[in-house]
Amino acid sequence: MTVRPTGPGPRFASFREFYPHYLAEHSNRISRRLHVSGTLLALAIAAGALLTSRWVWLLAVPPAGYLPAWVGHFFFERNSPATFRHPLYSLRGDFTMLAEVLTGRMRW
Repeated sequence: MTVRPTGPGPRFASFREFYPHYLAEHSNRISRRLHVSGTLLALAIAAGALLTSRWVWLLAVPPAGYLPAWVGHFFFERNSPATFRHPLYSLRGDFTMLAEVLTGRMRW
């Protein structure tokens, strides 16, 4: 397995500039499916924690969201997750991509 080299990467002045880069880094369909599934799972766990007041479940939210996504990057995209260089834009990208998939604007 070869993962593309990471470096400081490009700088972005806004999420609008970042999102096309984010989409290019998620061109593999399996990777997108892993991202969407992980984001949905993380949201479901968070909702379950809030509804049941089982706050310890919140500890499972980051692994549920990130592990499937990182599998997608390392094994299918063969690149480094944007989370490492642009954590907030990357998180927003995950939610934006999820919204686009759920509304039918993006194929997954």
